[in-house]
Amino acid sequence: MPVFVVDYRLAPEHPFPSAADDVERAYRWLLGRGYDSGSIVVAGDSAGGRLALDLVIDNARRSVPQPAAVALFSPLIDLTFDLAECRERVRRDPMISAAGARALTTLYTSGHEPDIPRLRLAVEAGTVLPPFLVQAGGAEMLVADAEYLRDLVEANAGTCTLEIWPDQMHVFQALDRICPEATPALRRAAQFLRAELGHSAASID
Repeated sequence: MPVFVVDYRLAPEHPFPSAADDVERAYRWLLGRGYDSGSIVVAGDSAGGRLALDLVIDNARRSVPQPAAVALFSPLIDLTFDLAECRERVRRDPMISAAGARALTTLYTSGHEPDIPRLRLAVEAGTVLPPFLVQAGGAEMLVADAEYLRDLVEANAGTCTLEIWPDQMHVFQALDRICPEATPALRRAAQFLRAELGHSAASID
């Protein structure tokens, strides 16, 4: 499949909402170029997963057609890291602490409280969301965010397939040379996206 990668602006030089606005503009640019939303899938890892969720929430708010599906890898949802801290009490993340990660994300949220609706990624009742696949590593603290996202989607009558890969770290899918689980995880994501694109094409026909 052809891939369109958004070179969105980064913090701290460009804090919130620069990155989120760039992703939304890029999606609308694709629609404006004639690409049907049903032929588009959105994917992101870590903070990119958060930007993907922001996109589909904004689409719903503005009545913009949704992509066929969303695949997220270790998405960061809760910028307060309260969920991550709870997870740390069960199992510590081998890469970073919730406190350390929170300090980094304040570079993005500078000047804003993390509980404002857009940063909290609040979903209004009745919001229609595309199908989600969410993968997370069992050893990472953001597995709590992945579980929260699944519950959020399902609470809005959406579908979310959550896969927690035992003992894996944050975005392990990017480490295919050292992590044997990376390739089958990506194959699972590819199968999901192909299936959802097929469903979308059938509904358009």
